[in-house]
Amino acid sequence: MEQRDVLVVLFDGLQSLDVTGPVEVFTGANGGLPGAYRIRTASLDGGPVRTSSGLTLTPDLALADAAAPHTLLVPGGDGTRHPDPRLIDWLRTNAPRARRKVSVCSGALLLAEAGLLDGRRATTHWVLCDTFAERYPAVHVDPEPIYVRDGDLATSAGVTAGIDLALALVEEDLGRDLALSIARQLVVFLRRPGNQTQFSAQLAAQTAERRPLRDVQQWITENPAADLSVDALAARAGLSPRHFARAFRDEVGMTPGRYVDRVRLEAARRRLEDTVDGIEQVSRHCGYGTPEAMRRAFVKALGAAPAEYRRRFQPALPAHPGG
Repeated sequence: MEQRDVLVVLFDGLQSLDVTGPVEVFTGANGGLPGAYRIRTASLDGGPVRTSSGLTLTPDLALADAAAPHTLLVPGGDGTRHPDPRLIDWLRTNAPRARRKVSVCSGALLLAEAGLLDGRRATTHWVLCDTFAERYPAVHVDPEPIYVRDGDLATSAGVTAGIDLALALVEEDLGRDLALSIARQLVVFLRRPGNQTQFSAQLAAQTAERRPLRDVQQWITENPAADLSVDALAARAGLSPRHFARAFRDEVGMTPGRYVDRVRLEAARRRLEDTVDGIEQVSRHCGYGTPEAMRRAFVKALGAAPAEYRRRFQPALPAHPGG
């Protein structure tokens, strides 16, 4: 069995979970297949680093002494805002020698700064995606997926998405059964698909300033099968339909109809992932009325019909509790 070296880059201001999450996954793989991964951490000078939460991490060695790994993992965190130029130089020179380059959260910005993502598709935490795209126009930034694979490069969104990506890598390297066993031990799903959206409809939209509009937003989320026409929502807010539509668009950043579409799609996706309800039942519960209406919405937004979406993306549920 091939032993895969995993080298984790450490620097001051990193997000500790960006390191410990994936490391726990790779360590879990060693529990099932001893020696599957050799995990090492390295900082520029081989000295301890202080994470953004105040924890101190002591590396195994200095980056200058590290051999080319199978998998190079670059975490994110506040320390990516003003990185040490020596770190960028090291990545530019040495990262191409790794067979697989992986970033978690804003670690993608370090890879981009080193020129390693030019012409490639990548993601990062949704809060940073606009800045990412503006600063590095040669990178094809996709703000929605929780992780993106592009050849030998893999980038992921914030914090827990690093665990999802690490589980996907273990599954690719060593098989689904072992990855599932690790997921059970960590009490997480195996595995959120990479193109699952990293934020909800509510996070993607703004929160209205005025309470009546905020209350309407909440009511839409809780009642996707209700009459959510502009007239009905305007009456609930105590406004004329014209005034309501204009105010909602100004404060939420999208029209009421688009917001309703996003909420219903998200509700249906979650129900398909988390329940065994039939397609017809899901379509009624989420406000589509008919399976055909829901199918059209899914194909337009996701490129897959509801049944196909469920087949591909419903997490594998454990046969018995892990722990």
